[in-house]
Amino acid sequence: MSSNDRSEPPQRRARKKPAKQGDTDLRIRRTRERLGAALIALIEEKTIDDVTIREVLDRAKVGRSTFYLHYQDKDDLLLSQLEDGLQMWSNFLSTKREKSRRLAAVAEFFAHVASAGKLYRSLVLSGRIQAFFDLAQGYFARGIARRLKEIGLPMPDQRESDARSHALAGNLLSLLKWWLDRGAKEPAKDMDDLFHRMVWKGVR
Repeated sequence: MSSNDRSEPPQRRARKKPAKQGDTDLRIRRTRERLGAALIALIEEKTIDDVTIREVLDRAKVGRSTFYLHYQDKDDLLLSQLEDGLQMWSNFLSTKREKSRRLAAVAEFFAHVASAGKLYRSLVLSGRIQAFFDLAQGYFARGIARRLKEIGLPMPDQRESDARSHALAGNLLSLLKWWLDRGAKEPAKDMDDLFHRMVWKGVR
């Protein structure tokens, strides 16, 4: 109990209205967004391992106790940010209800990753890049499986569908790594066209 609580007579203390669920959810989302934005901004200024939780808290203007209500540590916050992005990009076409035969928003995703070059390099330098690709493969495998159903491609059984989606997601990420390692010289749209040419040549 704080000193303010002790000095104020209970009968005079204003009763706090319970927060509505929607208000609570909005506050949580905004807090997480501030923390995530602060971490990403700091990673663009220095290596991941050099960023401290204190710096994240100061940049986000969030208290330490609030941070630990949501995340275990800095890596947990980073993982959450990566997962949020992968969730969005892997389901981008389904969310837009795109009517094309594209299985993934390759052009959009590749362009986004290229624009976040400092973050990508930081993941490489810190030894976290393989963990990112492993995580991304799971998300894109699920997103591709969803798109295959939306397109109406017949699948013999669930096991083959899962295997095919996982393999296609692996191909997508291998193409991304090849493109980035070469300096992302080709337009992202060309990589989208290339990926889908390889896909449909292989699944017809």
